[in-house]
Amino acid sequence: MTEPKPDFVLPCPPQPSLPVAGQAARFPVRRIFCVGRNYAEHAREMGHDPEAEPPFFFTKPGDAIVQHGATIPFPPATADLHHEAELVVCLATGGADIPAEGALAHVYGYATGNDLTRRDLQALAKQARRPWDMGKAFDNSAVIGTVHPGRDVPKGRIRCRVDGKVTQDADLAEMIWDVPHIIAFLSRMVTLAPGDLIMTGTPAGVGPVTRGQTCTVEIDGMAPATVTLG
Repeated sequence: MTEPKPDFVLPCPPQPSLPVAGQAARFPVRRIFCVGRNYAEHAREMGHDPEAEPPFFFTKPGDAIVQHGATIPFPPATADLHHEAELVVCLATGGADIPAEGALAHVYGYATGNDLTRRDLQALAKQARRPWDMGKAFDNSAVIGTVHPGRDVPKGRIRCRVDGKVTQDADLAEMIWDVPHIIAFLSRMVTLAPGDLIMTGTPAGVGPVTRGQTCTVEIDGMAPATVTLG
C-alpha cells in the first residue's frame, strides 16, 4: 500500500543537484562537508603546522551550490572574498565507520569545486573563537562543476585562475589526507548518505576575487568550475 504524500504549509524548496557528464539525469545533493587545511603549504600560509592535526570539517548548505558558468552577486558583509580550488567527492552510498580500505566503493564520482570564503569574517570568527559559518556557509559559496562518474581518485594538477592568471597550482597527490581516509574519518563523525559531497581542501595560493572578475578552477581531465562576480 502506497503511503499518502504529506501536505506542507509552504512550498518545498527545490532539490539541489549537479549535472553529470554524459547523462541527462542529475546528481542530487544532500549535504556538503569541507575538509580544512588538507594541503601542507596552504596550512603553513594560514599559520598552522600541517603535521600536528587530524582532519577537521565544516559544512555548507546544499543550496549554496553555484553551477559552472554562473554570474553571482558579490556577497554582502565582506571586503575580502577568497577563492579556494578543491576536488569534490560525490557519494553514491553512505554509512558509519567506513574502513579506508573500502571507502572508494561508496563514491559515485568527482567534480571540480571552489570553496568561496569571506576571509575577513572567517578571521574575525577565529579571533573570537566562534563558528566559521558566516565566513564559509553563505549564499552562493560552493561553486561546483560537472560530476564525472567513477570511483578511482583523479590524478594530476589542480589550478585556479582569476581573469586568466594562475593563482593556485598543485598536484592532487599533495593532499595530507587522501580521499579514502577522509571518507573513513568523516564517517566516524556522522553517518554519511547518498548525495553527500566532500570538498577535500585547497592548496596554497588562496587569494581575493573582486567584483567583475571571473574565477575558474581546473583539474586535469575534468570539467572546470567557473564563476563570475557581478
